[in-house]
Formats: sequence, structure tokens, C-alpha cells
Amino acid sequence: MAGAIKVEHVPVMKNEIGLGLEIVKNGIYLDCTIGEGGHALHLLQSKNSPKQVLGIDLDKFILKTTKERLENYKDKVCLSHGNFANLKTIIGKMGYEKVNGVLFDLGLSSFQIEKPDRGFSFSKTEKLDMRFNTNQIIDAEKIVNNYPESNLREIILKFGEEPRANKIAKSIVQNRPIKDTYTLSKIIIKAIGKQNNRKGIHPATKSFQAIRIEVNKEFQNIQEGLNQAMDVLEKSGRLAVISYHSLEDRIVKNILRNASKQCVCPDQIPECICEHKASMKVISNKIIKPTESEIKENPRSRSAKLRLAEKL
Repeated sequence: MAGAIKVEHVPVMKNEIGLGLEIVKNGIYLDCTIGEGGHALHLLQSKNSPKQVLGIDLDKFILKTTKERLENYKDKVCLSHGNFANLKTIIGKMGYEKVNGVLFDLGLSSFQIEKPDRGFSFSKTEKLDMRFNTNQIIDAEKIVNNYPESNLREIILKFGEEPRANKIAKSIVQNRPIKDTYTLSKIIIKAIGKQNNRKGIHPATKSFQAIRIEVNKEFQNIQEGLNQAMDVLEKSGRLAVISYHSLEDRIVKNILRNASKQCVCPDQIPECICEHKASMKVISNKIIKPTESEIKENPRSRSAKLRLAEKL
């Protein structure tokens, strides 16, 4: 029974997303990270209910829950297991070339954090996995146990913005083989101490984030996905992107800023030679954040940042 499913993930800023996408009645909308379908459900229940919601997710296990959650709208929903870096091809196979709106919610879902043996959480003892797509070969265990110390240091520093990456990388290499999340977490704590726990941040948070980003090639996928999303948008179509840490947000901000410029020539070139034309309009340079009441009800939303842009 559809009503009996247990939904773990609470969609972040669903009202702001609904308003920001400016839903067009009988429009086509693409949710690139459909997850458990929370945002999609909100769109389908809106006053101007879309004609079709196309949903993509890298996590094949979560799509079963999505299908059940959106059962009442099955004729208006088309789901695909895939990488949003290939969204043009994916929606083409669904029979569409253009859409009226695109959503990216770049955060981990509660489904992924809580599901056993996915390896995203350091609060439990699980195998080192961290893959969104469990069909791929590279997982966290292979990275932690096989990458050279210099590569580990670079990843943890670059993707985790962890200033003590050198100590952490050295300690990881010295304690190989490492098979589970709890052991990795303890090695990190021993390497840098618990002083990073101020402001409620666990000492292993940044390193786990960095390894997860490397496993899933997240930043490459975001760049490719955003560029393709802008291409498939109809004129006046809206793009909404929710990010959860500064590195993600920086990528989103820079891509949208460049897409909204008439010229992208370096400053030292006195006259434009790039022939670049703006394809997007940034709706607001100020990021949208969750309300205090939403953060109270859903603490995981506290770091969310929403950016909106419109196709010219």
C-alpha cells in the first residue's frame, strides 16, 4: 500500500523551490536528484500541477521508494536510474528535449545516511563504501587503502578543506588496511585530536566528505549536469540548485555567474573577443536559506543554500 511506506527524507525548502521554479501548468519539470520524491511530490500537488515530472537518481535502491511515494501520480512521473551528468541523454530516452524547470538538491538523503552498509556515516560501524551508484567499481575502501599518501592529502585538503590533511593522510597510510567507517573515524580522531569538535562538528566530518566527493566524482558531475541543464531549459525556464557546503555552492555560483555574462574575456583584454552571450539571468545574487522554523523542524537543512536562475 502506498500509504504504508516509511518516508525518511524531509525535502529542504520545498515552498521556496515551488515558488522559485514558477511552476507552469502542464509544464515539464526535471528533478535531477529525485531521491525519495519529496520535492517532486510538492510540485505535483501544487496549484499548477506539471504535466510531467522527470526524475533521475544515481541510487537505484532509493527509486523503489520514490515509485511508491509517487504512486498516485504514476501517469505524470517518469523515473530513471542514472547520473545527472548525462541528463540530456536520459531525458532524450524519456522522449523530451526541453523542460520548463530543473532542480538539483545536492545533499545526502536520510535514506542514504541511515541505510545499513552504505558507509556514509562515521557514527556506525559499516564497510567503507560511500558510492551513490553501487554499480560502480571504485568505492571508499579502494581509495583509503590504495591511493598514495600525497593523493589522499590533496583530496582531503581540496574537497574537505581540512587544514590538517597532512596528518590525516599519513595516519591513514600507516594504519592500512582499513575496512570500516568506525576504524577510519578513530584513526582521524587520533591523528588530529577532538579539538575539531567545537561548534558540534565531528573531527572526521571533513575527511569523510572529501572521500565521498572523490568516490562519486561529485564536482565533475555538478559542472556537467548544470551545463546540460541550462541547455535543456525552455526560454524563461527556471533552474533551482540547493547546495550544502561552500565548495558546492562556489561551483554553482561561478557557473551561473558566467552563464549570465555577456563577456567572459580576461580582465586584461581591453576589447571583447570571446563572442560569449548570456544565456541565463541570476534571479538573486543573495542566496536563499531555510527559515528558522524549518531548521528547528529539520536540523539537517541548516546548511542548505538555494540559488535560482532563469533561461534567457
